Order: sequence, then structure tokens, then C-alpha cells
Amino acid sequence: MAGSEPVTSPDQHKPGHRKSGRIGAVVSALALLAMLCGNHEGRVEDIWLIGLAVLLLAIVIGDAVLRRNGLRS
Repeated sequence: MAGSEPVTSPDQHKPGHRKSGRIGAVVSALALLAMLCGNHEGRVEDIWLIGLAVLLLAIVIGDAVLRRNGLRS
């Protein structure tokens, strides 16, 4: 009986695919920036596209810095 500890399998303790996640985030940010070349007239769309791309890149860079400094596993 495990008592108060949760029962987990060893698969749940494996790290995910970090490199694939980073590559996916960068590719998504580039795709968002590529959408700037469109037929829309307003600038609200441009602000959202740039903002989301910057947010994705900031998350990737922040994650890399935290991992390098040993603050994340």
C-alpha cells in the first residue's frame, strides 16, 4: 500500500522532448511572423502576431537560461 504517496509509473518521470519543443516554438514564431505578409489592412492583427511570436521566443529563451543556471531540471 502506498499510503499517502501517489502511485506513479516510471514513464511519468521521464523528461519530455525538450529540443523538439524548442524547435516547434521557434518554427511557430517564424510562421506567425510570416503571416505579416497578408492582405489585411488593420494593424491590430500585426500587433497580435508580433506579440505572440515575441512571447513564444521569450519563453524559449527564458527556459534555456533557467536550465543553464540550474534552476530548472
